[in-house]
Amino acid sequence: MSNARGSSRGVTGGGAAAPTRAGSRGASDGGRPRRDALGYVIVLVSYLLMAGTAPLVAWANAPEAIILVLRMAFAAVALGVVFLRRPMIADWRRPGAAWRLILMAAMSSVTLLLYFYAVLQTSVAIAIFLLFLMPVWVALFAPRIFHSPREPIVWPALGLALAGLTVILVPDLLGEGAKLSLAGLLAALFAGFGYTTYTVSVKGLTKIVSSSTISMAEAAGDALIVLPLALWQFHSTSYRLDGRAWIAAAVMGVVCTAIAYTLWIEGTRRVRVEQVTILGYVEPLMAPLFAIFLVGQLPGMWTVVGGALILGAGLLVVVFGRGESGASVAAASTPEPL
Repeated sequence: MSNARGSSRGVTGGGAAAPTRAGSRGASDGGRPRRDALGYVIVLVSYLLMAGTAPLVAWANAPEAIILVLRMAFAAVALGVVFLRRPMIADWRRPGAAWRLILMAAMSSVTLLLYFYAVLQTSVAIAIFLLFLMPVWVALFAPRIFHSPREPIVWPALGLALAGLTVILVPDLLGEGAKLSLAGLLAALFAGFGYTTYTVSVKGLTKIVSSSTISMAEAAGDALIVLPLALWQFHSTSYRLDGRAWIAAAVMGVVCTAIAYTLWIEGTRRVRVEQVTILGYVEPLMAPLFAIFLVGQLPGMWTVVGGALILGAGLLVVVFGRGESGASVAAASTPEPL
């Protein structure tokens, strides 16, 4: 689920930002990059909207590939109605943009499918834990890719967030017993790697094209790539869509995907990518709270304690994290290949 374009284009615009502009607002206070408070708000709101996805999937009770294709199709239609204009088409013609957009959509689809497979072969708890090791990989690789200094606060915040996630998942992890498979564990681990590559790819793309172009490419690309699997599930399960599935897919597509992804991409443009991934721990924290209203599941004490640790990690990032430096913004427009 960032755009570093200038004031002439905002979330929906169509041109790339000049690096000098980002650098001009960078260093006050003796060269320390200024943090973008609005960027943090945008990232947090996007994660809050995305957190509704898992409860809605549970509420819809539909095969994963089918509900995923419907969700992404609704998202693509919503984004197309609002943003499909000449600037978006022009974005695809920018040097290097088209193949990177296609690669980003492919990485997103593969990551989602790996995660679904991991859930089936291991458990939700183990799959989530290995997937959310992703901020560790981002913290390790992002400074090298974007030629930016390492963020000291990332490591204590990351440790606190991982501790909170572990506490939340303790009941499930202890209760899963021997439900393990090497294939499932590898799928979950590679889903984390895939999401890392996707996140870094999006960060680089935000210096070339608009947020809406990236979210539109991802939604349409995911729908097309996963469509064959969805058709196979229709045939093999004889599943019939009901009203609940349509409603869930529409809400997920418009709110949890079209709006949330565009906000997340815009926020990723404004905030260091390491910080964005740590703030993402808000999503597994909020999902159980949304589940109260959709499926009547009350969070237990483990969720409350783990959630407090995750919120503490988010506060560390927001209060003590660095802003985007001019150097890292300029370098991000031409990231090194992964």
